[in-house]
Amino acid sequence: MQSSNLGLTDLKSMNILIVDDEASNVRLLETLLDVAEYKNLVSTQDPRNVLALCRTRAIDLLLLDINMPHMNGYEVMEQLHVLGEEKPVVLVLSAQSERNYRHRALDSLALDYVVKPFDTHELLSRIRNLLEVRRAQTYMRHQNQLLEQEVHKRTQELTDSRLEVVRRLGRAAEYRDNETGLHIIRMSKIAALIANASGMSNVQCELLLNAAPMHDIGKIGIPDHILQKPGKLTADEWQIMKTHSQIGAEILEGDDSVLLLTAKEICLSHHEKWDGSGYPHGLDGEAIPLMARITALADVFDALTSVRPYKKAWDLADALALIREESGKHFDPRLTGHFMSVVPEIIDIMGDHQEPSTE
Repeated sequence: MQSSNLGLTDLKSMNILIVDDEASNVRLLETLLDVAEYKNLVSTQDPRNVLALCRTRAIDLLLLDINMPHMNGYEVMEQLHVLGEEKPVVLVLSAQSERNYRHRALDSLALDYVVKPFDTHELLSRIRNLLEVRRAQTYMRHQNQLLEQEVHKRTQELTDSRLEVVRRLGRAAEYRDNETGLHIIRMSKIAALIANASGMSNVQCELLLNAAPMHDIGKIGIPDHILQKPGKLTADEWQIMKTHSQIGAEILEGDDSVLLLTAKEICLSHHEKWDGSGYPHGLDGEAIPLMARITALADVFDALTSVRPYKKAWDLADALALIREESGKHFDPRLTGHFMSVVPEIIDIMGDHQEPSTE
């Protein structure tokens, strides 16, 4: 049923299930509904078939007797609760006129209760009313689904926009140090590879992949004459250079999204060292956030094998030798082992995102 088509004729196409162990009662209801031009009727004299019929035919209205063999009407209604929002509306048709029967039915799943023998015009009116209720339920459920889809879409758009801002900010910082921006692509992919090898979940690996590009955003606040100096920095210049980790954390301050909280953590701590000799806070061992430890390893390796204004690119063998040498000093030794286990994949990343030739 289309949610935009709310004419009365739609009611005639809704699915009605008749359940009564007496064949004559079933035929009477079928004839009555057929004359009233209801098109989709199904019936059974065995109440044990009801649940299966509701699952296969998407029944909208159930006309249900109470006293039947094998299962009574109350048991049928109890069984239908497993269908959740898909369960039909129920109209009980029973010869039992006692108030307790009516109360029990209405306290179960029934929305209406008609005593046999019934008035034909009244019954058709009640059927129409209950089908209106069902149609309204279906319409509202459909609208809620559309709303949920729209919320999901908008949330995804917001997430995508935030990711794009994060990437562009990371790219802006990197542009001052490496104008192709390929360093942050390589190192973030290498970081995610190490994370995966260490047993982190796909969600965590994806988070690291998206947060790691922000690791050096604080370099925006470092003067060019220091950041791009071709020679060794003076002691004072080095002190200024080291402030980029704190600057980066401050730039990302004030947002409570998991992405930016992780990026802030990486900014602040990716220059800490396993032995406590790093900066800005001299953290050591597992006191250094795991995401920052992984980023440090990926960042140093890619920096070693990349050209910088102040150095040439190292050979792969020399860079790997330094990583091994710094295991347990600069780097988490467990992560170093995971790094070494994925060197072939790291080489592939380097090949896929290599710097353009300067020739």
